[in-house]
Amino acid sequence: MEIVAFFQAGGEFMYPILAILALGLAIALERFFYLTVTQYKTQKIWSQLLPMLKAKDVERALSETEQMNTPLARIFNYGFARLASSSDRVKVEAAMEEGLMEALPEVEQRTHYLATLANIATLLGLLGTIIGLIQAFTAVAGADPADKADLLSASTSVAMNTTAFGLIAAIPMLLMHSYLQSKTSRLVDNLEMAAVKCLNLVVDDD
Repeated sequence: MEIVAFFQAGGEFMYPILAILALGLAIALERFFYLTVTQYKTQKIWSQLLPMLKAKDVERALSETEQMNTPLARIFNYGFARLASSSDRVKVEAAMEEGLMEALPEVEQRTHYLATLANIATLLGLLGTIIGLIQAFTAVAGADPADKADLLSASTSVAMNTTAFGLIAAIPMLLMHSYLQSKTSRLVDNLEMAAVKCLNLVVDDD
């Protein structure tokens, strides 16, 4: 197996890079499923609540959102709770913004770790290569002059494996980070848009 031989030839730095890659994949999968499910729930909740909001049936809408545990439901709960005591648009809008601020950390969490892990994987690969080259030159220094070129060539090839593997781990994580950031931004935009539409439907401008 060429892959196994490549991994084994890279030395001890291949293992932490592999662990970082596994952690990055776990984070990416968790975030992907969370964002996909939350986006679906956001659209579903909005479809359910829209007729109530158009009818200004805030009490019924509140009873529905209180049973839901999603970012959009929490944002609406803040607004509906404030609307029960005040119909002032500014106050209701401020309450919804508070709900949005509370929901954002949950939506955005862990995604930024992917960029950090990608950088760490790259740096570990470079560190492994540098240490491998140091060890190679140290070993070659005491070797027979006729064999030095071959030994150095072989040792350098092995040392470069860690840099290659570091990049193999880093590039997918950077791509996943970019994709998930875009997916997160779309979800945040949808939450903000839904909050504004809700506000316009249930609060009359003076």
